[in-house]
Amino acid sequence: MVDLILGIGLSLPIVLSSGIAVVTGVSQGVSEQHKQNADSANTTRMLKFHVDTWIDPTERGGSRVALHSGIVTLHHDKVWVEAKSPDTGWPVDEKHHPFTGFYIAYPDDNRPTTRGLVSTISVDPPVLNWIYIDKDTLELKYSNRSGSIEHHVGSWDWTSEDDDSSITFDEWEGFVAVEEEPGQWALYFDLNDDGLKKHRKGRDIVEVTLNRRVVTGQEVNKWGLKEEGNMGFKATREV
Repeated sequence: MVDLILGIGLSLPIVLSSGIAVVTGVSQGVSEQHKQNADSANTTRMLKFHVDTWIDPTERGGSRVALHSGIVTLHHDKVWVEAKSPDTGWPVDEKHHPFTGFYIAYPDDNRPTTRGLVSTISVDPPVLNWIYIDKDTLELKYSNRSGSIEHHVGSWDWTSEDDDSSITFDEWEGFVAVEEEPGQWALYFDLNDDGLKKHRKGRDIVEVTLNRRVVTGQEVNKWGLKEEGNMGFKATREV
């Protein structure tokens, strides 16, 4: 049985003897990641995590309430922030898939080595896609390798080795949420540090911090990544 469909490469999955489906782009990424794993910090970056959100207390209120102690989700080819259940730690809207992923080298011979970011986008089947920043709109989106390679794919990282550290892109926390419809907040990256001057279009915009929450225990299989690790990588530790 195929345990994981990695929709982050160039071609259709090929089932290996391990029972895990991989594609050309992922195989390249795994090979590159193994080279980097002499650095223990790169190994810890392959731990699976969800992403929670925080905004400044002065920015809270009204339709922005979901942005504080919210959760990052994936649907309709984009990355969103929405309300999180305090009881389960998952999206209030159970139809929306929470970010559940890890860092891995992005396979591209025409770029310097770049740390990419992947997430499952569904539970059944459990498909992985690359997270990227659209070069034209600065929206955070997800796609396979062919759909992401022309855009900003890295380098992704975090602010510290702590489990609840914040996500960075190009060594900067430039993430903002834009209210695209009443109460619907999409994630963007303020690449030019100008408050999305060309992309805001009069919509409400809020700076948002993206905090890692390492996946543990009962959360693991629910969102499509197995507890013994990512594609044979180091298993998620208990925190």
